[in-house]
Amino acid sequence: ILYPFNYLSVTLDGNSNQDGHMTNHIAVCRSTNSKHPISMTQMSYYDGYSVPCLRNGPCLGFRKPGQPYEWISYTEVAERAQVLGSGLLAKGCQPNPQQFVGIFAQNRPEWIISELACYTYSMALVPLYETLGLEAMVHILHLAEISVVICDREEKAASLLENKEKGVTPKLSCLVLFNDFSDAFVERAKNCEVEVLKLEQLMVSSVEVLDPYNPPQPQDLAVVCFTSGTTGTGSFVIQQEDVSISYLPLAHMFERMIQVSMFCHGARVGFYQGDISLLMDDIKTLKPTFFPVVPRLLNRIYDKILGSVTSPLRRALLHYAVRRKQAELSSGVVRNNSLWDKLVFNRIQASLGGNLRFALTASAPISPTVLSFLRATLGCLIFEGYGQTECTAGCTFSMPGDWSAGHVGAPLPCAMVKLVDIPDMNYYAKNGDGEICIRGPSVFRGYLRDPEKTSEALDSDGWLHSGDVGQWLPNGTLRIIDRKKHIFKLSQGEYIAPEKIENVYMRCVPVLQVFVHGDSLQSYLIGIVVPDPEVFVDWVKERGFVGSYEELCQNPDVKKAVLEDMKAEGKSAGLKSFEQVKDLHLHPETFSVANGLLTPTLKSRRADIRRVFQEQISSMYSKTAI
Repeated sequence: ILYPFNYLSVTLDGNSNQDGHMTNHIAVCRSTNSKHPISMTQMSYYDGYSVPCLRNGPCLGFRKPGQPYEWISYTEVAERAQVLGSGLLAKGCQPNPQQFVGIFAQNRPEWIISELACYTYSMALVPLYETLGLEAMVHILHLAEISVVICDREEKAASLLENKEKGVTPKLSCLVLFNDFSDAFVERAKNCEVEVLKLEQLMVSSVEVLDPYNPPQPQDLAVVCFTSGTTGTGSFVIQQEDVSISYLPLAHMFERMIQVSMFCHGARVGFYQGDISLLMDDIKTLKPTFFPVVPRLLNRIYDKILGSVTSPLRRALLHYAVRRKQAELSSGVVRNNSLWDKLVFNRIQASLGGNLRFALTASAPISPTVLSFLRATLGCLIFEGYGQTECTAGCTFSMPGDWSAGHVGAPLPCAMVKLVDIPDMNYYAKNGDGEICIRGPSVFRGYLRDPEKTSEALDSDGWLHSGDVGQWLPNGTLRIIDRKKHIFKLSQGEYIAPEKIENVYMRCVPVLQVFVHGDSLQSYLIGIVVPDPEVFVDWVKERGFVGSYEELCQNPDVKKAVLEDMKAEGKSAGLKSFEQVKDLHLHPETFSVANGLLTPTLKSRRADIRRVFQEQISSMYSKTAI
């Protein structure tokens, strides 16, 4: 890489920091004789590469419409870089790698000159670009404590100034523009204590007194590069203006940690009325920006959206719009102001208050189909976390910028995670799967006055054995693939993890809730299914059945249709034949906390469900011709 008058050696060391951003460390050093320019005829060798220094050769080219290219020489680029760098120092920048200077402009010669101005005085450059989104740029300015940003146009500078006026980027004190700007903009900036200068003004003011070169050392940071997946949230940064809806039990760690996080940032928490059936109305009224949620509720939202689209044309339009938004997500773009948001998704987003910035789902696995669909339709960040009460709610968390589904992210900084063998279930850590174990400061000390259960959960090295089965993916994220705690054997010796199977069947459109049952005296599984009342009647009507919700639940042909749909979903998800239910009972009443069939965190009370449906279970197993 050429540098005017001298030579640069560049080392690249890409590392991922704790909040998931990729930071490229570029160490820059000058030639061995930094005080004296090398003539254009001299040659130098660095690590086997020879680079001539062309002092007066063309370096940066530009053109005006209809005109040929004009060129700036290496010498002139170097001189301008020194002049601009001296101007930045005059505006309070410090000549060291801890000084971050932002640049928000399209590609043009001034961009490179600004970059070299930073390097000339050991400062680090922080590039910004429009596809990051304003929220991400606010996050970057705040994180890097950037006081000076170099922009090309007034419009871009105005977008940064707006956040200064709101008080969310208090360090911003100087905007340097390449193009002309209005007097009104200068006055507006002055009112919030931001100085606005044109690039030429800054350079003219410093040309008489140039600071001596202050080149960086090889190990010094040169560039902080935020990827297109960067969001303003890091691992979602909570702001004072944020509002969370509180409806999950405060007696459990998930909601407690949500609220602690909100309070630490001076944010607000609004409580629901106490009736879960009125939650959507509470949300629409409160207009939360943060939505802590469990998969069961996201499944209901997903089913409601699909159930509300009845005509083939509208259904086709919905799915096309979802595919277009999912394509944006795969490129790291998360937004709610696209054409598809305005045409198709605005009513969906309004039903959740219209202000959602991010949501967090936890407590149980969520279908990748549902998660990808809702990320597109809701137009907000949806993170997935994994953990349990014993490790203070969370130990892994999906990263901003990774909008793939089917995993629960990478370990949090507070947790070490490993997998250990489960020979009975044929899971081995050497193959990348096994029981998930967690160790770290977030792991609990033990169960109160119960040393026996404590020793079962915590081993002698302090590892918490979760009872969940995980699999490491190639990108370092964790996938939950099975459950150890509720496994049982069928009569032929096959191990069954019912919760894994239930999570597959929950993806079926007509299914709201499902309970899979089996025991060691039987060779097959059966299920108790609660159909989704909001979509079930229309779903069966498309298949030629009529009747009320309760009547349809008692119709054996309807039960057969639901069973076939579940088996098809199970087959596509890779369930083995012995993992598929062979019979089921359709139950019209939803499992709930009130009727004792769900825990306060909306998980199935398995023993109670078996007790309540013992008659139906016995009846299904009494059939000889299955």
